[in-house]
Amino acid sequence: MSAVWVLNGPNLGRLGSREPDVYGSMDHAGLVTACQEAGKELGFEVEVRQTDDEAELVRWLHEAADAAIPVVLNPAAFTHYSYAVRDACAQLRAPLIEVHISNPATREAFRHTSVVAGVATGTIAGFGIDSYRLALRALARL
Repeated sequence: MSAVWVLNGPNLGRLGSREPDVYGSMDHAGLVTACQEAGKELGFEVEVRQTDDEAELVRWLHEAADAAIPVVLNPAAFTHYSYAVRDACAQLRAPLIEVHISNPATREAFRHTSVVAGVATGTIAGFGIDSYRLALRALARL
């Protein structure tokens, strides 16, 4: 099985309790299970990680770059301003799919810009937890 990392940024550990009208009712443990099950169907061994710490996310991206591991990334709030995360993403040697549970383009103006999108293989947004499943399917086709 090929390894794929699903990396999640700040506040995604609070899924299920954080703005369920925007992010849905599934908690982070449910997200982990959904990603691992979808990955298994596609022949991937999926490792899901979540952090509220920008430096930790950058370290994980460096690890993925060094090991040429494909990444599904929900940078969350880091999407809009973290050039450190963007620069770490640019070092990846395997595909990077940026995902968002909600559609940032339909929300507050500050959410409309992604500093990550320009270095991602593609972006999937607005399909709830299915955004992750769609990203894994996209990786399987690359």
